[in-house]
Amino acid sequence: MAMGSATRSGSVKNRNGGSATGKCDSIRRTAVRHLRAATAWCFNAIMSVHTQPASIREARDRILSEIGEDVQLVAASKRQPDSRIDAALAAGQRVFGENRVQEAAARWNDRKSAHPDLELRLIGPLQTNKAEDAVQLFDVIETLDRPKLLSALVKAVARTGVAPPDLLIQVNTGEEPQKGGVLIDELDALLTLARESYPGRISGLMCIPPAAEPAAPHFALLKRLADARNLPVISMGMSNDYALAAQLGATHVRVGTALFGARDS
Repeated sequence: MAMGSATRSGSVKNRNGGSATGKCDSIRRTAVRHLRAATAWCFNAIMSVHTQPASIREARDRILSEIGEDVQLVAASKRQPDSRIDAALAAGQRVFGENRVQEAAARWNDRKSAHPDLELRLIGPLQTNKAEDAVQLFDVIETLDRPKLLSALVKAVARTGVAPPDLLIQVNTGEEPQKGGVLIDELDALLTLARESYPGRISGLMCIPPAAEPAAPHFALLKRLADARNLPVISMGMSNDYALAAQLGATHVRVGTALFGARDS
């Protein structure tokens, strides 16, 4: 028998002189690489859906543990995507703060029907021409800061016939000209006018301290102002200082980034 004419196993030649077995191995390795890549892509896609709600739930739990059970977390949902809003709802969050009436209406009109225990708070500046929309949408308006706006809200409640939302007076504790809020010297006059004319409750005070100053003195000041006027609600503190605000007497903290993550640009 001519052994030289036999082809050894594993070295079968194709017509081009290459090893058929080697070609098969190469194809097999390529297929495995593609399969692994596809599996990794699917895994990442699935995790991207589930990770955000889990992270929001974890962030909410952490914030609640830091502020204590007597302080209400207001989820500041300005410009947050629907997926994050729904994740917060799934985590049990029911109190949300919005900055703009139109954005809030688009986001919450349907969700309010699905979640009748929602509480919506307006935490951004309010124009007088949006007063009717605001009193129909929000449970609390935190940014009353001038008699003209008060008059618009009184008229809006009368025209719409809705239950009047609670009001907080925003105080400009830093006396910043570019920022909303009544000056401290004018607080009592506005509070008296509101108590005399508004059909709902004037329940508290709100402030946003100057960004360039320590927040603690402003929080302590707002607490003193509220206590001296028998106002039970004190809304102060945001993502960077909510724990401090809670320690200094806040009843509500307005937290966005620390809860939801960075806002989309």
